[in-house]
Formats: sequence, structure tokens, C-alpha cells
Amino acid sequence: MPPSDKQIDALITDLSRARLARDAFNQYAPDDANNAIRRANLRLYLKTMRTRAPTTLLVMEAPGYRGCRLTGLPVTSRKIMLESLPALDIFGAEAGFRPVDDTGFERVYGEQSATIVWNALADLKALPFIWNAFPFHPHKTGQPLSNRKPRRAEIELGAAFLLTVLELWRFDTVIAVGNVAYETLTARGINCCKVRHPAHGGKNDFVAGLETLLSIRA
Repeated sequence: MPPSDKQIDALITDLSRARLARDAFNQYAPDDANNAIRRANLRLYLKTMRTRAPTTLLVMEAPGYRGCRLTGLPVTSRKIMLESLPALDIFGAEAGFRPVDDTGFERVYGEQSATIVWNALADLKALPFIWNAFPFHPHKTGQPLSNRKPRRAEIELGAAFLLTVLELWRFDTVIAVGNVAYETLTARGINCCKVRHPAHGGKNDFVAGLETLLSIRA
């Protein structure tokens, strides 16, 4: 049974209430107009996933400052969110997705990992549900325009939200993108396949691994 509006709203509310360290950013937190837009973007994405009913979950590591930190959408940059992906019929300003105006991020538009992931999915005509092991933006202290690997305690926090997603949506296949996602899933007894993360020269291996796994399950 697909999640109800109430369950989707509860997930977003729980995300907004998460308390983080000073070197992590909650892009869904209350009392911020930009975060309200990001919550609305995420709500629209989750409702789209409910309608499309994907059978595959793609678990990434954490939001980057050029992507989900700004849009509220897992591994999705402003460029992808606003320009849409016609091959997959998702995103776009015409679909209701809205940008924010974060001070200091005005010139940030695209993100390499987001481009690699969504271009690969568009080529494969595949639309999985995408989520992050840690759904908030971890950054270097005092440097919001940076990324860092989430710590163990942050992964523990993020795992609760990941488990909620797995409860609300039923997937036939779970694919971990990179070591953090894989370790998060396997530590909780969740059967999954693993592909390399596309960052740091991993594009070709990521695309090849994703193509192989999705072709097997086509």
C-alpha cells in the first residue's frame, strides 16, 4: 500500500526537527523561507515517487552543497530540478519545483554527481527512488560551500529515516552507491547490491555497474 499524504508529511516533519552538529546543515529545518521551499520540493518528489511506484531504491551517501543542500531533492541540482528530465518525465519548474535564493550560493547551479546519476538513469530509461544514507548536508566547519563524509553518529541518525523510507515504499531491489551507503544498509541486515560512487573519477564504473544491475532486473 503506497504511503498516505499524512505519512509523507510526517517524514518531512521528522526531517525538519532533526538536531545536527554545527558542521551539518538541515535544509528542511523550520523558521526559514528557503527551507519551506525545499520541504515543498521534497513533498512533491515523494508524491511523484508514490505515483510512479519505483521498484528500485538507490541509496547515496549525503547531500552536497551544489545539489540537495539547495533543492531539498536527493542528488538533484538546481539545473536538473528546473530544466527537468524529459526522458524520465520528472522535475521542471512547470511541474511545481521551485528554486531558493540562499546567500552565498547564487552562482551554484549544477552538480557533477547529480548530472552523472540522472544522465545515466535517463539513458537507461530507469526511475528509481533515490535517498541518502545521511539526508542532511555535512560540511567542513565554517565552510558551507564544502562537503565532508558523514560521521558514524550522523549515519546512525540518517538510518532511521532510511528505514522509514523502506517501510513506506516496498522495493524489489536496493542499490548502494558507494561504501557509506553499503555499510549503512548491510549493518542493518538490508540486502543490497553495490556500485561505485560517481565522484572522484568513479563515473565510468558507476554507470557500468548501474547499467548491469538495472539490465538484470529489467
